[in-house]
Amino acid sequence: MSKACALHILVKTREEAEKLKQQLAKGADFGKLAKQHSQCPSGKKGGDLGEFRKGQMVKAFDDAVFKGPLLEVQGPVKTQFGFHLIKTLYRS
Repeated sequence: MSKACALHILVKTREEAEKLKQQLAKGADFGKLAKQHSQCPSGKKGGDLGEFRKGQMVKAFDDAVFKGPLLEVQGPVKTQFGFHLIKTLYRS
């Protein structure tokens, strides 16, 4: 069973996610932006979701984590929770 570790920032709108992604592209700290902007309780931990198995997250999120590039910010990824920026740290 595949496992991964990822960070994410969850916001309500695509526009907000795009603005944060631009800040990240200019070198902003992912953890600091997660603490300031994320609507998810993980925001308090800098967006750290810890390790989880394939299939534990909603499909769009799961696909980004398990099929997308490592250590690059992906998104905005839309789910029923809002718009995510996702940074996959590792997969095993």
